Amino acid sequence: MYFSALEPEVTKEFIFSKGVNQESIMQFYTGIDVTSKKLHLSPFRNDHKVTCALYKSKSDILYLHDFATNEHINCFQVVMKKYSVNYYEALNIIARDFNLIKGSNNVKEAPIIVKPLKETEKTRIQVQIKDFTEQELKWWESFGISKKLLKKYQIFSLQHVFLNGELKFTSAENSPIYGYYFGKDKNGIEKWKVYFPLKTEYRFLNNLSKKVLQGYHQLPKTGDLLVITKSMKDVVALYGFGIAAVSPNSETLFVDEKKLEEFKKRFKHILVLYDNDRPGLHNMWLIRKQHPELNYFYLPFYLSKDFTDSIKLVGVDNMKDYVNDFFKEYKFK
Repeated sequence: MYFSALEPEVTKEFIFSKGVNQESIMQFYTGIDVTSKKLHLSPFRNDHKVTCALYKSKSDILYLHDFATNEHINCFQVVMKKYSVNYYEALNIIARDFNLIKGSNNVKEAPIIVKPLKETEKTRIQVQIKDFTEQELKWWESFGISKKLLKKYQIFSLQHVFLNGELKFTSAENSPIYGYYFGKDKNGIEKWKVYFPLKTEYRFLNNLSKKVLQGYHQLPKTGDLLVITKSMKDVVALYGFGIAAVSPNSETLFVDEKKLEEFKKRFKHILVLYDNDRPGLHNMWLIRKQHPELNYFYLPFYLSKDFTDSIKLVGVDNMKDYVNDFFKEYKFK
């Protein structure tokens, strides 16, 4: 999509100066009543589960939080996502739709101007914990993860999951639910990553920040090797093999510069280990461009795409043999 130069210049400040606020933009382009405190369906996909909520930050920015993808987007990013445009194009779409400038728009009726909202509390995830069943423990053990490791990393079996006080998910024998617990934030809200292992898509719900590193608090103070991988399950399984590991909250994220510098002081070598599928290899390539000083590795294709699935495929003992051989042959920087 291409827009020619317009007068006046369309900026965020120009839009707000005309009385159009972020609440009005958010409501118009998502179809969500911004005054409602309930959870909502995603406006960007066909979904039967309500996994989205609106909240206003302390810096007075209104966000749409999608618990299924852990995406936090403001009103301008909503327009960018809806129409697959860049920021400048999104500003022009808003200005045209709200009749702030001349040009064809996307609407038949003028958008409604909504009153500004006050700062709101982020959506809460609350859970009811239950004992692991024998079937659940056997499932974890198939990845080399014992009950002792589950306890160390604060991984729980969940009976119920509540979002904003409403019961949304219940565990069943053929549909287990697990929870990774990360303590409480500054406001006393529990931080959870909820894992639905048998779902084919949107297998996680979480209220974690982008800066959370899974496995960080279980790391030794110093060591010869730290592995940065892509999932909590891989982190725990690697620890079972005597390997310190952490994982960002998403495969598309990486360790921030401050933490990376900390790790370089604490560990002799850092190895990035992502999946050997297309997304994993692509993300590792992007990381390598930015951090060529690190070590990079992916599992051979005769194994599975990631560490835990490879354990399940070949067994714990065979995977230990592979890991031992790897350390004998790999030349670390």
